Amino acid sequence: MSESKYLGVTPPISLNPSSAEEEAISLELLATLEAEGQFESADESRNREIVLGKIDKLVKEFVYKASLKHRMSEGLARSCGGKIFAFGSFRLGVHNTGADIDTLCVAPSHVTREDFFTIMVDLLKGRSEVDELTPVPSAYVPVIKMRFGGVEIDLTFASLQQPTIPDELELLDTAILRNLDEFSIRSVNGSRVTDEILRLVPNVTTFRLALRCIKLWAKRRAVYSNSMGFFGGVAWAMLVARICQLYPNACAGSIVSGFFRVYKKWPWPSPVTLKAIESGTMRLRVWNPTIYEADKFHKMPIITPAYPSMCATHNVSASTKRIIESEFGRGEEITTKILQGEAKWSELFEKSDFFRRYNYYLQVNVMSTDADSHNLLHGFVESRLRQYIIKLESTGLLVLAHPYVKSCDHEYVCKSDEELERVRQGKQPTTPVASDTPEPMTVVGKEDKPASENDDGSSATDTEKKAFTSAFYVGLLLVKGIGKAANGKRRLDISGPTHDFMNIVTGWDTWSNDGMAISTSFLRQSQLPDEVFDGLPRDRVHSTVKGGSSKAKRRRENGAPAADNSVKRAKVAMAAVPSTSGVAAAAPAEPAAKTDDVEREKEKDAEDVPKSTLASTTIAAPVPPPPKQAGIKLKLLNSL
Repeated sequence: MSESKYLGVTPPISLNPSSAEEEAISLELLATLEAEGQFESADESRNREIVLGKIDKLVKEFVYKASLKHRMSEGLARSCGGKIFAFGSFRLGVHNTGADIDTLCVAPSHVTREDFFTIMVDLLKGRSEVDELTPVPSAYVPVIKMRFGGVEIDLTFASLQQPTIPDELELLDTAILRNLDEFSIRSVNGSRVTDEILRLVPNVTTFRLALRCIKLWAKRRAVYSNSMGFFGGVAWAMLVARICQLYPNACAGSIVSGFFRVYKKWPWPSPVTLKAIESGTMRLRVWNPTIYEADKFHKMPIITPAYPSMCATHNVSASTKRIIESEFGRGEEITTKILQGEAKWSELFEKSDFFRRYNYYLQVNVMSTDADSHNLLHGFVESRLRQYIIKLESTGLLVLAHPYVKSCDHEYVCKSDEELERVRQGKQPTTPVASDTPEPMTVVGKEDKPASENDDGSSATDTEKKAFTSAFYVGLLLVKGIGKAANGKRRLDISGPTHDFMNIVTGWDTWSNDGMAISTSFLRQSQLPDEVFDGLPRDRVHSTVKGGSSKAKRRRENGAPAADNSVKRAKVAMAAVPSTSGVAAAAPAEPAAKTDDVEREKEKDAEDVPKSTLASTTIAAPVPPPPKQAGIKLKLLNSL
């Protein structure tokens, strides 16, 4: 078969159509996705179109104002135009209820990126339908994040080398890239890549249904986040598109099964490509590990099909690579059972057990006294947390540093400076205080408004101050036996990477010592706040010992209730944990029972990535973090 007769860089694996049974399974997949709310209503679709229309008008107004700033006449400024392009999941046709829209603002050559992050931001601030406005000019692809009319919007920017931007402008022609800076090329290629993906799949309808499935799975399994070191939307789309090329006549259910089967065995770092990489004629940098040293270190390269080809997964770390591979394995097991009629699609979409997977967690708390400032701080910390992960990995003390893709966000109304200082130090309540509880502080939901009057009917005083907080979590799997001293006490010092990360954050040009704060804490799994479990059992999942201990198995087989581990959990909560400050918390030398979490971690092979086996247990009562002095001896660490 000649190259012109198939899509992709290799011939298809199979040209066979799907069987009747596979078609039936695809219909079951469609029904499951509908039940999961993966298709938005007609009203939501209309609202998206209205929002995009408003943003397009706003872009033209922005270009007009920027042109006036650059001393153009009124008439000439009005003729400069401006246009937005939608790309990502919306352009691919796989967006669902509540999904964001990736958009690109295209402006003429005299309009600068500085104009975009000043004039455009000011215009957006003046719109009543805009909230959660977060400019991130320092991102790999500079972006303005916001909610516009209830729709999440990511707005990027590119200034083309032409005097005007007409409404009929298209971006497919490679010539538009000429003389663009690196940031504009990245931004423009977001739209160009999306269009290329649609052009390179044999059946768009099948591709869309399979991609909807993979997107939902990736989000539920907490591996959908480019900034956190996993894969973003375009990477998942390219992976699905490649499977469609390999099985061009297969139905969506078969494509999903092939997806996990192929990528479970993929020989990383061999790249995934949808077509041959073009060298081009503009001397733009194209992904090539034989030439560029940095490209050699990409662990799971997925290469964009539009010139100049780039790696969409450069953020993947050693830890996140192993997590993704583990999830590919889980997906392959479940989809095999689905095709055999032994499982349902809903099993594939079970939520991640991240907060029940590890003994230890690192909590990064950030706080601001202003909502707009906090949106900026949140975006900056999220974009830099990956660097912290890499530094943790480089210590040699950890098998995995597993970041969670979402933060836990709160808004507090503090009644005194002392309460505000508590929040600044990251001492947030284990269980959120009800909004009508006056002491010690009030938690206000994003949709709520703080009370404007005190209990006696008087106006609220100036002593009440707001605090906006976000907590990021990183699960830690320690190297087996690390830091075990002769006296049996375990020590771990990662203060170096922690201080480096905090210096990055506090050295940010928008950082304010008065209005912002950052802190880090080590927590045992039993010390995690209730909110992170989202209704799931608190008890850990011991995935390396399938089915749990023999005692637990016998108890389940006999129908006996689960053991009450609240006393044991309280003891564990009172034990010391590793420190980020350079001070080691030395736990008691006498270990707990052999079935304890700490002992089980010592016995297991630490090089094995935890799998995702859910345990059926009851939800235990929350255990608050212990006082600093309780059962802890502090010793300064000189070395491990």
